[in-house]
Amino acid sequence: MANRFYELTVAGCKRSLPILNVTDKMAIAGFIMLGDPELTLACAKELAKKVPAGTDVILTAETKGIPLAADLARELGMDRYVVARKSVKAYMEDAVWVEDISITTKGVQKLCLDGVDVERLKGKNVLLLDDVISTGGSMKALTQLTEEAGGKVIGEACVLAEGDAAQRTDIIFLEALPLFEAE
Repeated sequence: MANRFYELTVAGCKRSLPILNVTDKMAIAGFIMLGDPELTLACAKELAKKVPAGTDVILTAETKGIPLAADLARELGMDRYVVARKSVKAYMEDAVWVEDISITTKGVQKLCLDGVDVERLKGKNVLLLDDVISTGGSMKALTQLTEEAGGKVIGEACVLAEGDAAQRTDIIFLEALPLFEAE
């Protein structure tokens, strides 16, 4: 159980985030949008104002980016968005996959697209979307999937840019989120 908290206001919503150790030296503020429709919708509305013109498709990674992608797609008047899955499912045909390393996931995970979703990205301008960008590992994996599908990444967006990511000028984000020393 966390004994430290970080107070965050993003898109007009205030939340108290637990500070959790991820290594023996580093801790993060646990930002979980899943199950928080007020926060997810407010962030989608703010991000919609920053989406690059010409965006055809939103691509996010399973799981935490899904509700944000749904709300953002709705805000932009899109009828679909694409989700990179963490495993190849039995119903998938002609799936493509890449490896992803994230500071919040132990070990290496895979991200994959069904052949149907590959077709949805082919020749399209793609906005990559996640809840938090920290090291950029997930965005690199999504970029690789987009390129393998024949799409073009025209932006990377998130709600929070964590640690050094907040200094990047090539990403779209709503607020910075600091990293913390582990206790």
